[in-house]
Amino acid sequence: MGRMSPPDGDIAVFLHCLQAVCGELLANEAELSALDRAIGDGDHGANLCRAAHALLEAADDLSSLPLPKALERAGMLVVTSVGGASGPLYGTMLMALGRAWPQDATAGAVADVLEQAMEAVGRRGRSTVGEKTMLDVLVPAARAFRESVASGSLGAALQAMVDAADSGLAATRPMRATKGRAAYVGERSIGHLDPGAASARLCLRAVARVLCESGSKELRS
Repeated sequence: MGRMSPPDGDIAVFLHCLQAVCGELLANEAELSALDRAIGDGDHGANLCRAAHALLEAADDLSSLPLPKALERAGMLVVTSVGGASGPLYGTMLMALGRAWPQDATAGAVADVLEQAMEAVGRRGRSTVGEKTMLDVLVPAARAFRESVASGSLGAALQAMVDAADSGLAATRPMRATKGRAAYVGERSIGHLDPGAASARLCLRAVARVLCESGSKELRS
């Protein structure tokens, strides 16, 4: 199966994804904070906006690095610039992606790396699917990407990833939180979407949009 992008285009595609993700986080700060006020500290949107500003300011420096190093550097920036639980978790995900990024970035190889990164987030947060966290979006999305990418169509795999992210977010509403700040409100967390799952969905949709618009919808067999 062919590469997801030409080798010399990897960092350019990453920067486009980064800009799209940061734009979504900045545009949805109020919504993410409102979700967090219902079951947490109310600062999720503001925290991720700090990360977005830090990443956008570092874009020129990141552009000079190979993709794996850029991912790791971006992860470290997120960890150092964001408070709360979201910074370490998103930072861990980016750093795990960078450390495991394949030299030959076929869609199948990237699917492997995505699943490894989700496992790293789970270890860092000591959480798993079903506990009303971002993993309820990230894990099924990564799984759907892997299952769909065997068809050879990146566009179909990205759509499956987005659909799984949408379903994963919706599934957090009836859950009782057992991890994170929301766990302290107990039964009151039921009936609310998880803010971390909501931001994860925004990020995945932004990345999928960029990759589809890049023109690399079909993978060579």
